[in-house]
Amino acid sequence: MQVLEAEAMTDFLPANDTAARAIPIAINADSLQTWFLEGLARLHHAHGYLFDVRVDDQDHTHEMLRNGTVLGAVTGQSKPIQGCNVEALGKMRYHAIASPALTDKYFSDGVTAQALADAPLIVFDRKDDLQWRFIRRISKARINPPVHYLPTSTGFVEAAALGLGWCLAPETLISSAVGSKQVVTLETGRWLDVPLYWQYAAVRSETLENVGRILYEAAGNALRR
Repeated sequence: MQVLEAEAMTDFLPANDTAARAIPIAINADSLQTWFLEGLARLHHAHGYLFDVRVDDQDHTHEMLRNGTVLGAVTGQSKPIQGCNVEALGKMRYHAIASPALTDKYFSDGVTAQALADAPLIVFDRKDDLQWRFIRRISKARINPPVHYLPTSTGFVEAAALGLGWCLAPETLISSAVGSKQVVTLETGRWLDVPLYWQYAAVRSETLENVGRILYEAAGNALRR
């Protein structure tokens, strides 16, 4: 309702009016660190939009849309919430990485169930299940590795390079560290693709149409389609 009110009042406000409301959007941390800011910058420069960005795991951002906290969310949920529309953005590809020293210590015989059980693991927070999903693909065994909880997307690569543990990180964030051999990929032929979607309130809003279009274009620079 606030967005629709702002759009309706646009013709009656002076051009330099600064009372615009910030658009609340939920986003996962990896998207925020890779492609999302480009889209926000384009929207701000083209339309003057302000944003109120809320961060959560991609499997939980839709809850903020469901309870009305945000108008749109980048989410891993493909099924639209009641009263919302959904558009596919693409897939974010994750690779397992570790420092050369940690790889030699724990994975000299390959990424085995025993190695995964012994090697320290870096996880974003307790909502983050990407590493566990990767482990289940490699091994069906019940594995309880030592875990670091480290809530920073960009810090994941640095932590892995410092030998704190192994982790999954987006391919767009690891290219430089892999190229400089600070980290290596544990399974070059195996990765984890996470589909992402833009869900938003199903109202006739020029603002939401602009946001959805620009975010889709920005996502295309980092996600696989």
